[in-house]
Amino acid sequence: MLPDNPEVDVSRTMTLEAFADTIIPGEKRSSDDRAIAGVSTGGGAVTSGAVELLEHPAGGLAESLTGLAHLLNGHAVQYATEHAVQLDDEVPPFVALSFADRTALVARLTAVDHPEKALWVGVALFSNMAFDSAAHLSTAAAIADGHPGLLTMGYAPPDAEGTWQFPRYSYGRVLADLHPNTTPTGSPA
Repeated sequence: MLPDNPEVDVSRTMTLEAFADTIIPGEKRSSDDRAIAGVSTGGGAVTSGAVELLEHPAGGLAESLTGLAHLLNGHAVQYATEHAVQLDDEVPPFVALSFADRTALVARLTAVDHPEKALWVGVALFSNMAFDSAAHLSTAAAIADGHPGLLTMGYAPPDAEGTWQFPRYSYGRVLADLHPNTTPTGSPA
């Protein structure tokens, strides 16, 4: 169950956004944006919908996000203590880390020998999926709405009917003859 406490929601969201921004950085949404470090231009994982994808019930992580944010912030406090980093109490600990420190901590958490590696790699994969496939959105709608990841990658817009039919072969030649029992929709009979 997602928390009902708005302060917990803000902390959780900021922490998850900061993690996603560490995976695929983007530019700040405003001058007071603390979750996005702003080390890159254009939209990154956050503006591509990483948190929305993490919250999607089909992903299987939605119920665990508050605990994940708490765990990540605990790792951030430990990291800050080890490296004598002063954390700003106005934001969650992971958000308070510099981008370089966030990156170092995520590298530690996703290292081959870290006991929680599978967990953090999974969260990182959701950040990537939000950016490079808009997995939580209709592709045609995402492109129409200016999805930053799909636009950055140069994803081709659909044709006038809203589909991708690729009238020219992507390799410049037909790869195989069409099976005689293939239906007009491309399905085997």
